[in-house]
Amino acid sequence: MRAKQIPSSLTRSKSQILLLFFSLSLILLSFLFFLFPPSDPAASSTTHPYPHPLIPPQTSFVASLEHFLTHKALNHRSSDDTVRSLLQDDVRMFDDRKFAKEMDWVHGDPYYPLNFPIRVYVYQMPNKFTYNLLWLFRNTYRETSNLTSNGSPVHRLIEQHSIDYWLWADLIAPESERLLKNVVRVHRQEEADLFYVPFFTTISFFLLETQQCKALYREALKWVTDQPAWKRSEGRDHIFPIHHPWSFKSVRRYVKNSIWLLPDMDSTGNWYKPGQVSLEKDLILPYVPNVDLCDAKCVSESESKRTILLFFRGRLKRNAGGKIRSKLVTELAGAKDVVIEEGTSGDQGKAAAQKGMRRSIFCLSPAGDTPSSARLFDAIVSGCIPVIISDELELPFEGILDYRKIAIFVSSTDAVQPGWLLPFLKGISSTQIREMRRNLVEFSRHFMYSSPAQPLGPEDLVWRMMGGKLVNIKLHTRRSQRVVKESRSVCTCDCRSGNNTTSSTLSGQSLSG
Repeated sequence: MRAKQIPSSLTRSKSQILLLFFSLSLILLSFLFFLFPPSDPAASSTTHPYPHPLIPPQTSFVASLEHFLTHKALNHRSSDDTVRSLLQDDVRMFDDRKFAKEMDWVHGDPYYPLNFPIRVYVYQMPNKFTYNLLWLFRNTYRETSNLTSNGSPVHRLIEQHSIDYWLWADLIAPESERLLKNVVRVHRQEEADLFYVPFFTTISFFLLETQQCKALYREALKWVTDQPAWKRSEGRDHIFPIHHPWSFKSVRRYVKNSIWLLPDMDSTGNWYKPGQVSLEKDLILPYVPNVDLCDAKCVSESESKRTILLFFRGRLKRNAGGKIRSKLVTELAGAKDVVIEEGTSGDQGKAAAQKGMRRSIFCLSPAGDTPSSARLFDAIVSGCIPVIISDELELPFEGILDYRKIAIFVSSTDAVQPGWLLPFLKGISSTQIREMRRNLVEFSRHFMYSSPAQPLGPEDLVWRMMGGKLVNIKLHTRRSQRVVKESRSVCTCDCRSGNNTTSSTLSGQSLSG
């Protein structure tokens, strides 16, 4: 049977209709493309200092803490991980569960132990170590007259060292609100790579009476060291935020195996005893900036206003390595286009520092009481090129970031040499200055703590750096478990049968064999 013939005129008519339809569709798409052009990723990163501009981050410690305490803290669980009575069997059983989980990872993950996301168990500590201290700060921070013995405002110092709050707030936030993908909170201890101790050591040091603070430190120490996970590793996989060099000082020798989050390594020896800190186990974190972020638009608009060659505002006399400050003042006092000022506390002092940095090309960053100084990070987020004069300084995230692209490094010997520093800075080309300032805009996001924590922010880089330490942490934990600390013979007598059985017990050996 022959196929039914379709008239050629009908075929041509359908073809013309289809052609007209596609032509109209192309015109409509072109019109929509003109009205709503796709965003340029490069332009986006220039306009927004954060990778997720649709989620506005809160970078003020006071504002973020207020929101946290009045909206989120009210829903926290009252139960905690306090160990009421610890038996040796508890440690053994935990070790067995941990061993089983690690074997699952060994056989199931071809990249283990080089694995992301890092699994972190956040201890549920009693409120006196956590929420109560945050409330204490919140209820007293307006008392700006509260100063340390050297004249520094107490609550401003707490803000500078509030890394413990920013990391904890991100870790305990609901996963639906978190942006970081390289770390995840786990709720079973045997699933953890690391254990985070959320004790606010800086707040307790500055806001409690001395004896009250020391007593709380001892309580916190006992609370943590009673944990089976602590006893299994002797604390090697536990993270302590000890960012102010005075905090936790009376008891920290007992946690020297742990990972400390520090402002620097303190080569002076005034703050940390030999053997307590090292780049191998500890991590350096940036101070929280005291000034507001000067973003790409701000830096561009301020370029023509940067008429000051070199700026510094802060304490002119410091101890230990910071003695170089007085020498620099002697050398630079009265020089043209140089501003050296004694810092003042309160909002006026912050405003003066921020204004000065945004009007300057270079910002002096000498050592303070320790090799590091908060001025460095204030300069970075202000678009002012830091001039770092601190020979023993270890910098945050230096395994990831190249500070040569944003800062000038000068030796202490050269800096105090009469007539050397200013001609050196004047000899830096305008092309190099513009390039470094553009780099500062890009780098600033790495030093702005925020809620929610942002990808490429300091919280993110903490866990990237921590990932590089994990293999070493596991190595030292395993070695400590298999080292024979004590040998003893245990004689078990069966009186009824008259048989004696002798077994040798090697305490401290790994139960995994």
